[in-house]
Amino acid sequence: MVPDAFAFAPWVLAALLGLVVGSFLNVAIHRLPLMLEREWQAAHDAPETPSPHFNLAVPASHCPHCTHPLHMHDNIPVLSYLVLRGKCRHCQAAIHWQYPAVELLTAALFVWSLGRYGLTGQALAWAGFAAALLALAVIDARTTLLPDVLTQPLTWAGLLAALMGYSSVPLPDALWGAVGGYLFLWSVYWLFRLVTGQEGMGQGDFKLLAALGAWFGWQALIALVMVASLSGLVVGLWLKWRQRLPAGGYIPFGPFLALAGVVQMVWGSSTWLTL
Repeated sequence: MVPDAFAFAPWVLAALLGLVVGSFLNVAIHRLPLMLEREWQAAHDAPETPSPHFNLAVPASHCPHCTHPLHMHDNIPVLSYLVLRGKCRHCQAAIHWQYPAVELLTAALFVWSLGRYGLTGQALAWAGFAAALLALAVIDARTTLLPDVLTQPLTWAGLLAALMGYSSVPLPDALWGAVGGYLFLWSVYWLFRLVTGQEGMGQGDFKLLAALGAWFGWQALIALVMVASLSGLVVGLWLKWRQRLPAGGYIPFGPFLALAGVVQMVWGSSTWLTL
């Protein structure tokens, strides 16, 4: 029994670490767009009085509805949500289901990375890659923003993973993947703008595809764009059928690029996903 318990321990630790990281991702998902908005306002409005300090650590976790600080026992991933029945202890406002969903998805991705790569730095690298994609997907879906503070480090991390042999992609292929990924969507953006006079996507999408190219190499770019485009088309048609398409018909492309990245990560060896 003892050997079996020890064999099971890494899986439990991976799941717990994923839950903790998922809890932090929820903080980043909520605060990063607000931080960017405050930076923009500070640069353009030049307020006379400085705004209160606001970052990923300050202020402490609190209810977004009543702003009451959360105690430690109300901030336990998933468990607190279940104990509180999805409501704030103080004002009884509903807690969005996104919070436990992100925590559980992150835990699942960490467990998958352990199962695929074992107790190695490679497993940690891919778990971090997947966690970053999850955060970017949710932020873009909620705000149509893909913060540089996430996309740019993800690109550099992909190049570093190639250099260290974690991604199984030669460094030249990773480098050209980053360059090709950025230029591909940059070209699509400008072509669409010249033809229609409108912007078809945000520049954050260029940077996200560049990051994916760095992790998977230039050979996977077409597959990544195909999976993202097809999944986006399916969701767009479904939203139109349900009459829930946003005004102007714009759907953020980042979540579908992130989905393509996860698909490539899990089934990357399949011939239908590679050239």
